[in-house]
Amino acid sequence: MPFLDHVLQAPSYGWKDEQGTLIKPAVKQILAEFFSRLNIFKTRKNWLPFFSWLKVLCLVPFFVLFLIYFLSWWTVLAAFIYGMIIMGTHGTIWHHRYCTHGAYTFRNKFWRFITQNLTISVIPEEIYVISHHVHHAKSDQPGDPYNAQAGFLYCFLADVNHQPIAKDLNVGDYSRVSKLMKHTGVKANTYTQYQRWGSYVNPWRAILSWVFNWSFWYLVFYLIGGHALAFCLFGAAGFWAVGVRTFNYEGHAKGKDKQNASTDYNQKDKSINQLWPGIVAGEWHNNHHLFPKSARSGFKPFQIDFAWYYIKLMNWLGAISHYRDAKKQFYEIYYRPYLQSKRQLKS
Repeated sequence: MPFLDHVLQAPSYGWKDEQGTLIKPAVKQILAEFFSRLNIFKTRKNWLPFFSWLKVLCLVPFFVLFLIYFLSWWTVLAAFIYGMIIMGTHGTIWHHRYCTHGAYTFRNKFWRFITQNLTISVIPEEIYVISHHVHHAKSDQPGDPYNAQAGFLYCFLADVNHQPIAKDLNVGDYSRVSKLMKHTGVKANTYTQYQRWGSYVNPWRAILSWVFNWSFWYLVFYLIGGHALAFCLFGAAGFWAVGVRTFNYEGHAKGKDKQNASTDYNQKDKSINQLWPGIVAGEWHNNHHLFPKSARSGFKPFQIDFAWYYIKLMNWLGAISHYRDAKKQFYEIYYRPYLQSKRQLKS
């Protein structure tokens, strides 16, 4: 069986039926799977999805207290910029373009560490990276961990139900997981530790990293703007942490055929370019599916790409030594032929 067919822990309801058709579980099945996989008393190997949602729950009080005690025009503006633009752009820079696709290379570990911790830590790299490789290999097909055709909840709870790595990988397959994660700087469990914890990352290292990151950023925000700014931005991070789980459902057109011939050139799946995610996070999703290893996804002049601007700036400063940019290929292979076909139709 190919590696990407079994690297993820299959849900109890399965990926596909005997005919190879996508299984669309009922809401009750999705919720039952979700709470079962969060149950750390059932097995310690559920610790990583539990940890991921524990972070979200810990951000909820910040958001609530921000609304009660610190709501003002300037904190709302700060929350908007941080939650919508900075957190979203960092997710694209770090988790998407670097950790998953290796679209650029850091000159040294120092700059990698700085970029990793550029914002409040929310999403574990392991959950995102391995499953996203599967997503690209099986986009909108059975086995895609966030297949929009199976509904909103299927995508929204995918980080628990579909994205964790399988708990019974052999030594060879675990080694392949390690190779996909090694460049991220997240230290790997040994195979024996993986068998105990069911994860690539060790829980104690993950917790220590979390405490360091949150303590550092709370102190920085407090020194800049007191508790008002700290609660505001931590609350905004919580808002983003929930909102980002809706992206792949929207980014794949809710499982429907909504591609526009003038903007969406990748027709191998249902991905679409959306104005809002593109502007605030550089997530021009159809472009990304055309050239997943490109450090730039905003190819056209109006396609703002803050993630690309950061990568380019860091390259200019010497922090990033190499990057891939597929803009030239995009124009040569897709955009200019499209314009030419339009002119031919008019003549």
